[in-house]
Amino acid sequence: MSPTAVSSRPSTLPARALGLLTALAVVLGIAVFLAPPLLASIGSTSYANESAIRDAFTNAFVDYWAAGQRDYTPALDQTIDYWMRFHLAKAAIALVLLAVLVTLSVLLWKAFLRSGNLSATRRSTLASTGAVTVLLALFALLLVIANIQGTFAPFSSLLSMLPMNTADPELARTLTQINQQLADSQGAPAHTPPLDVMITDFARYHAILAVVAATVAIALIGTTILFWRRFTRSSDGRTRRVLASFGTLSTLLSLTVVVLAAVNASTAAHSAPALAGFFAGGW
Repeated sequence: MSPTAVSSRPSTLPARALGLLTALAVVLGIAVFLAPPLLASIGSTSYANESAIRDAFTNAFVDYWAAGQRDYTPALDQTIDYWMRFHLAKAAIALVLLAVLVTLSVLLWKAFLRSGNLSATRRSTLASTGAVTVLLALFALLLVIANIQGTFAPFSSLLSMLPMNTADPELARTLTQINQQLADSQGAPAHTPPLDVMITDFARYHAILAVVAATVAIALIGTTILFWRRFTRSSDGRTRRVLASFGTLSTLLSLTVVVLAAVNASTAAHSAPALAGFFAGGW
């Protein structure tokens, strides 16, 4: 093997890795929006679009409330099962996408730090591409968090589809009765069975987000400490600027996620008033 071939391999392999990871990210980015409805339909009822899901859930919700029982009606159970499968598929794809984007971001920024012999244009391209990839990774992280919520509390996730300002007399009557019961109970433990189920699931919905946000916050805090430690130990100007940028971003994200965890933990602990606020249009 010639010396030229040996020296070119370190630059060729990262280029191939970048190309493969970019292609994989594009495929996963498309799949995260197109695949979940198809995967959720396997072994379950399929819906043509989100409007069909909304209509099916609204009708099933009205019937469930009228039935006055804790157990879901068959129609509601069917819709909830589909929605759980949908979010599970989306969370799984988004998690793989997040891993790919994080790996791609690391490779891009490492390439940028080693780009001293490249032109200013190529360095600028690496930096801008790396920044965009980081933003996409954050978006993928949001998808993972939101869909974990939907997977473990699909009923509360579906509640957001209810048309609160509706002209449907049956749904309007149902919403009025729910609002009245929530106002009368003032958070007391005695509720009708369907309302009790809603309050419990609403608490679960926010507790899940609180736990996931707290987990993410711990990871971000650890990453923040790592960035700033490396910043203090580095003497290279470009490396310090990159580490300072990521350290600042990670610090801000850590604070944001900590607040998110605290707010949702509080909401979970006071789910009845929070649910009343939701049905009053405050969520």
